[in-house]
Amino acid sequence: MVNEYRTHNCGELTIDNVNEEVKLAGFVQTIRNLGKMMFVDLRDEKGITQIVISDTASLEDKIKDITKECTITVSGKVVERSSKNPKIPTGDIEVIAENIIVLGKCKNTLPFEINVEGQNVREDLRLEYRFLDLRNESIHKNILLRSKIMKDFRTAMDELGFTEIQTPILANSSPEGARDFLVPSRLHPGEFYALPQAPQQFKQLLMVSGFEKYYQIAPCFRDEDPRADRSPGEFYQLDFEMSFVTQEDVFKVVENIIPSVFKKNTDCKVEEGPFIRIPYKEAMEKYGSDKPDLRNPLIIEDLTQIFEGTEFNAFKNKTVKAIIVQNMEEKPRKFFDQMSEYAVEELEAKGLAWVKVDNENNLTGGISKFIDDDRKAKIFEKMNVTSNSAIFFIADEFEKAQKIAGGVRIKLGTELDLLEKDIYKFCLIVDFPMYEMSDEGTIDFNHNPFSMPQGGMEALLTKDPLDIYAYQYDLVCNGYEIMSGAVRNHDQDIMIKAFEIAGYTVEDVKNRFGALFNAFSYGTPPHAGAAPGLDRIVMLLAKQDNIREVIAFPKNKKARDLLMNAPSTVFDKQLEEVHIKLNLDNE
Repeated sequence: MVNEYRTHNCGELTIDNVNEEVKLAGFVQTIRNLGKMMFVDLRDEKGITQIVISDTASLEDKIKDITKECTITVSGKVVERSSKNPKIPTGDIEVIAENIIVLGKCKNTLPFEINVEGQNVREDLRLEYRFLDLRNESIHKNILLRSKIMKDFRTAMDELGFTEIQTPILANSSPEGARDFLVPSRLHPGEFYALPQAPQQFKQLLMVSGFEKYYQIAPCFRDEDPRADRSPGEFYQLDFEMSFVTQEDVFKVVENIIPSVFKKNTDCKVEEGPFIRIPYKEAMEKYGSDKPDLRNPLIIEDLTQIFEGTEFNAFKNKTVKAIIVQNMEEKPRKFFDQMSEYAVEELEAKGLAWVKVDNENNLTGGISKFIDDDRKAKIFEKMNVTSNSAIFFIADEFEKAQKIAGGVRIKLGTELDLLEKDIYKFCLIVDFPMYEMSDEGTIDFNHNPFSMPQGGMEALLTKDPLDIYAYQYDLVCNGYEIMSGAVRNHDQDIMIKAFEIAGYTVEDVKNRFGALFNAFSYGTPPHAGAAPGLDRIVMLLAKQDNIREVIAFPKNKKARDLLMNAPSTVFDKQLEEVHIKLNLDNE
């Protein structure tokens, strides 16, 4: 069937098409009106072709409504360009317009220029006019890349024998670590659905049902505060689960699909599996984070014992962490002052101590006068100190010292340009604590409440809860967590005990997770799985720092959809239908 609007796209005509009669359609990107002649750059999803209107008088009625970003269809003959443009694939030719039809008019004034590099447009304005923002070549390519990555993941999972199954969106509340989005029921007054934070219970029930390899690209909903690497409200993950497997079997799948998909969508080097495995405790000690960027060569050392008994008040009775950086002889005092300011203002540190090591291995500057020869010798031995380096010290309460040191490590790596270039480096963080102490002083789940504790029932009965590890794991790439997973608890008795330790009664478990609890009475196979985060993976492969750049219609920093005006108020009748009364007295 002949297309009414075009015979070719705007990116495919070459010198071989000269003298052909063609028809093109697209958006008007630029207009250069020279009076008797007009040049138009016509853009569609595939590229740009230059259109020449050589006799504007004869087409006057046709071109009077042409403005930037309007849509047109053009009929004409392909000719060789006298002044060629090697920057675009169609740069050898142009089309002499014989007829033009304006398909969609556009206002003369745009809220911002669509394809102008270097312009600084407010993000909220871009999101308000997202349909225009998505015409921008770089943003448009991000969404096309996202589509390709999704297809590549589906292909990889299909080849490994997984079955794609959709799970419900209207579900029940679940303790996944964030607030639920609640949906009131019209048919059941006073009762609510919850949008799933993850398809956790459903995929476990699929394992009970005998589907041994499940996956889906699943929408997940969590009422969390937005960040640059976290979309507010909703996100997508490649959710998968397997029966009759261990943690090792999950790792084999991950080490198969992740490098494969990354390699298909980047020119950078991609590390192959098996990935480095780092216990959670070691990650916090060496990197100050459970999502370490292994492109950064800096390592955190613990010097607490070396500074035991010190009279230096800043270190007295504190956990002391330190980071050594090589080749710092040229760095001025201003750099160290700026690092200290960053630690205090951004990381909430009390300060950032430092010393320099000169070319004769003497300590100079900073806190050098507070480090005696004995402690200096021990520091040099433990940290393999070399000349012309610098050591940064963080002293605080244990967990805070770890976190601040992790932030300082990241900042130093960035500021000093230490990160390895053009590579994706992966590591698996393993052996997460099963439980943690909440701010209220109670025992709470640390990660995923449906995980199998290492040591099973015996560990739950005999160990301090804070000493119990879980078969839980994260995959980290270049400092971003891109996957979480676990071996699931498939035993009813272990499930009851695990939740009991976190303050849930048997009745709580039955009421909140009744389907899963009941299913565990009917021959549940051991099962495990994981969920790589699609949005972050696309963000990494698109080399973006902000996750909103790889989502077609994202919400802003305040979790608002400025294009569709959501969230918004609703009519009283709608509230009545779902049996809701508003109480906004405290707002």
